[in-house]
Amino acid sequence: MADTIHNNNNILFPSSKKRANPEDNNRDDDFIAKKQPTKPSWDLDPASALANARHEFGEHGGVNMSIEASATFTVMEPETLSRMFKGELGPDRDFFIYSRHFNPTVLNLGRQMAALEGTEAAYCTASGMSAISSVLLQMVSSGDHIVAAQTLYGGTHAFLMHFLPRSSNVTTTFVDIRDLEKTKEAIIEGRTKVLYFESISNPTLTVANIPELSRIAHEKGVTVVVDNTFAPMVVSPARLGADVVVHSISKYISGGADIIAGAVCGPASFVNSLMDLHQGALMLLGPTMNAKVAFELSERIPHLGLRVKEHCHRALVYAQRMKKMGLKVIYPGLEDHPDHLLLKSISNKDYGYGGMLCLNMGTEARAYKLMDLLQNQTQFGLMAVSLGYYETLMSCSGSSTSSELNEEEQALAGISPGLVRMSVGYSGTLEQRWGQFEKALSRLQDSGFLSKN
Repeated sequence: MADTIHNNNNILFPSSKKRANPEDNNRDDDFIAKKQPTKPSWDLDPASALANARHEFGEHGGVNMSIEASATFTVMEPETLSRMFKGELGPDRDFFIYSRHFNPTVLNLGRQMAALEGTEAAYCTASGMSAISSVLLQMVSSGDHIVAAQTLYGGTHAFLMHFLPRSSNVTTTFVDIRDLEKTKEAIIEGRTKVLYFESISNPTLTVANIPELSRIAHEKGVTVVVDNTFAPMVVSPARLGADVVVHSISKYISGGADIIAGAVCGPASFVNSLMDLHQGALMLLGPTMNAKVAFELSERIPHLGLRVKEHCHRALVYAQRMKKMGLKVIYPGLEDHPDHLLLKSISNKDYGYGGMLCLNMGTEARAYKLMDLLQNQTQFGLMAVSLGYYETLMSCSGSSTSSELNEEEQALAGISPGLVRMSVGYSGTLEQRWGQFEKALSRLQDSGFLSKN
């Protein structure tokens, strides 16, 4: 699959004008040429690739695209509908059947996501978990095997650990992906179909060696799927060798904590297979993105790079200052983080090291007390799951987003009971927010919590 990635990301659905006559093959080649990048998107910085991606104008020439809110679409000749269901006519020529299949507004957001990740195509879904589950269900059959990182978002871990074995007779071996040799040994030739991991792990912030993991997988004919939710703009997995990239767009890409959405980015052949009328996981399971949601998200992607840079800048400054205070901070931008040099070598220049950091407070009680002070007394941030919001969000991972893992699994994943995961926001000034953190920590010290076991 990796060999099919390096194609122009605008060729899947290039036309912008509805064809009244299905026999009309005279495409608007001048329009297409103007909208295609002059350099392959996988060689571009993500922001440059986005800027070069096709811009969809509104129906009446508006600078913003129109929202195609229709659930179903008309045809001009009776025979056309039959040809569409046979696969002879499709979105590549602006023939649409039904918005659970393809929708023009959602397709445009997919073009933006493909440009962002440097893949040939992308399509967007109703949630991040629907993107993840549909991709895996499309790739595996009964009796197949998956190798996955032992540190994953709790919902993904539960899907692999419990749902797939029960529903599909698909098993997963969880490994420490930092150990390349053990990862290689876990692959069962002929049975293992997927190597699955996160670019930066949730919540422990382990960085995946995407080039080496992809090489190992491809040598054994295994497809590499990477969840890049923690690192849009920062890391580009497909440019590093991954086959398919999935996202929870609900997080950084949305930025507003008001939308649930996901995306699948990869080769056009794979994206089309997901939407196949007879065999496609997205088509048949139906996690459809609403066109109005796609429109809102497409308006936020252009300033994603600016937001990510500020998230990352503040996370680095906070992590450095927390470390100087003697706190046990985990952040891949710190030079003593075991994956610092790796992330530096694979990340896109100038975007930083991610907007997530972790504080290991030792015990759950201490973690809870700190978060209570930070939200309810000094207004540093909010106790809430998710990430990528303009306010800092805090959660104790072991009892929240990783609670699907049992105690043994959490220990193997490096999730301590007192691990506080922070999605660093950018509201207010940096010094204002830092002062609020210092005040909360001072009150924690005064309460005697830091000295308790």
